[in-house]
Amino acid sequence: MNANVIWKGNMAFIGNSDAGFPIPLDADSAVGGEGGGSRPMELIAIGLAGCTAMDVISILRKKRQEVTSFEVRVEAKRAEEHPKVFTSAVILYVVSGKGVEEAAVQRAIELSATRYCPAQAMFAQVFPMELRYEIYEEEEGKKRLTAQGIWQKAAV
Repeated sequence: MNANVIWKGNMAFIGNSDAGFPIPLDADSAVGGEGGGSRPMELIAIGLAGCTAMDVISILRKKRQEVTSFEVRVEAKRAEEHPKVFTSAVILYVVSGKGVEEAAVQRAIELSATRYCPAQAMFAQVFPMELRYEIYEEEEGKKRLTAQGIWQKAAV
């Protein structure tokens, strides 16, 4: 994998990778930027969310779960002092559909966390992550919460 950033002036950059999609980066005006792009640490959190989301939705589809909407939210806490690394994160999987089985969601989260998502595997070595889920039943255009919980790695 290759990636690069090209400076565009002030604190603005354009990032590129092998996929070929340009990503604008910028800083807040308080530190000399103009707010015209994502912050690098935001992209790291998005990468974590995207990595596990792709795993989980792929697994749920293979399990023939009728998912109508799916979202992964990452709330990452950062250190107060520089370099302001991530110190912990809560990952929330929000699954909506018809008859989505809680066991299927738990297993999909487990497989992502323990086998498939390289971002999650890498960051789990550095800071704790809590993996939560909410499952909603779609009923006539409305959503009703049917299950929620925390996935925890089985004790060895």
